[in-house]
Amino acid sequence: MNEMLNQPLRAQPTADERWAGFKPIVSGDDYVNSLRNRNLDVYLFGERIDEPTDHPMIRPSINALKETYDLAQREPELAGAKSHLTGNSINRFLHIPHSPQDLVLKNRMQRKLGQLTGTCFQRCAGLDAISVMHSITYDMDQAHGTQYHQRFLAFLEKLQNHNQIIAAGMTDPKGDRSLAPHEQADKDLFMHVTARNERGLFVTGAKAHMTGGLNSHWMMVLPTMRLSEKDKDFAVIGVVPLDAEGLTYIYGRQSCDTRSMEPGLVDKGNAQFAGQEVLAVFDNVFIPWDHVFMDGEYEFAAPMVERFTNYHRASYVCKTGLGDVMVGAAATIAEYNGLEKVSHIRDKLVEMTHLNETIYSSSIASAHEATPLPSGAWINDGMLANVCKHNVTRFPYEISRLAQDLAGGLMVTLPSEQDFDADETGELLKKYFKGRADISVEDRVKMLRLIENMTLGRNAVGYLTESMHGAGSPQAQRIQILRGMNVEQKKWYAKKLAGIVQVGD
Repeated sequence: MNEMLNQPLRAQPTADERWAGFKPIVSGDDYVNSLRNRNLDVYLFGERIDEPTDHPMIRPSINALKETYDLAQREPELAGAKSHLTGNSINRFLHIPHSPQDLVLKNRMQRKLGQLTGTCFQRCAGLDAISVMHSITYDMDQAHGTQYHQRFLAFLEKLQNHNQIIAAGMTDPKGDRSLAPHEQADKDLFMHVTARNERGLFVTGAKAHMTGGLNSHWMMVLPTMRLSEKDKDFAVIGVVPLDAEGLTYIYGRQSCDTRSMEPGLVDKGNAQFAGQEVLAVFDNVFIPWDHVFMDGEYEFAAPMVERFTNYHRASYVCKTGLGDVMVGAAATIAEYNGLEKVSHIRDKLVEMTHLNETIYSSSIASAHEATPLPSGAWINDGMLANVCKHNVTRFPYEISRLAQDLAGGLMVTLPSEQDFDADETGELLKKYFKGRADISVEDRVKMLRLIENMTLGRNAVGYLTESMHGAGSPQAQRIQILRGMNVEQKKWYAKKLAGIVQVGD
């Protein structure tokens, strides 16, 4: 890379020029309009998408993010906050937690949005990224005399004032996982700096599983793992606008996603809302110095990742909102089948609720047990945050199994909406798929399709697979739990009660 240090700067707008082109967002409709006409390089099914905002497969994921703006207008006490920088009212997704109560309200907001959308609403990783950057930039400045913290605060203030969305790009493709970044045969498998000059730096690589990757205004790239001195060029944190030169997006598939392009609404299960993931590819993308928050401070990569996981694993409390929808759907289909008073049906609903509330309790506990960092930000208790996420890797699967149990086999053998509407078959289907006399066949089918959508279809990505692998797969939480379990202290308690040791030993 060294021979490229003096690479001439391509014509690029400055950070101030970028902000000058943005209008502050107020409403959900403003947000949707802000995504238009960006000329992003987006590919889906091998073809470039001219306007992602209007694509039927993409629009439901935009609707889910739109709800984060609409909720802030309807319930500002829940989804709004006061900026510690300006004192102005801002969206809670742009607020740095400065108390345990801030983290509690964040969790309550996340559960509410899960209830309202039944899917991933794609803003939690960005919130958790700016939360960790508040403290890690402060710590780097204290250690190295850098100016990262003030740079970050200046960026954050503009982000808050414009009410824009930031996505977190943390997951690198990683290549051969037995090798460090600098040991990879193809260095692009980890994001790295390719050149620097007087105005900024350039990065190349890719970020995978980018939640809401197209639906944001900015993307923050962060290291994905612990780094060594030989990995200094991989120790980079910065933010880029989604339409930066050199960025290409390849849209990820979701189960049953092409149903969104079929006629009708019923077979979609949840026609209004969905999640989104993309692969974001960087080809010498420029980041001005004002938007660079780490450049070579490799020793801070590990604590940055650990703090991010403390925030983000607790953020999986959002799945309890989806769990509330699952309990409601299962109870409703039992009622539609005429079985709501059967004892084992009620017991299964109790079990679903118990599992869901267990997730919620561990996340809320991690917020109440939060501790302050030197920068003034507060962070979730690490042990309880990891317990929350570990519960999430298991319990939604059991909740989904019980929902499928109560739904019955019809959930996966239903004919299409077109068959219900056809002259030749419609009356037959309405005759033979009737449940309770006072419940319409259409309502019964809609509820079955919703359960299918969340346990097998498109939004099973946000409720099940993302629950397993998002914010680290199960073993990652077990490693952190092992590190924090303090087994020696627990052994001492046992030995004291057994009379093996005495107080003072």
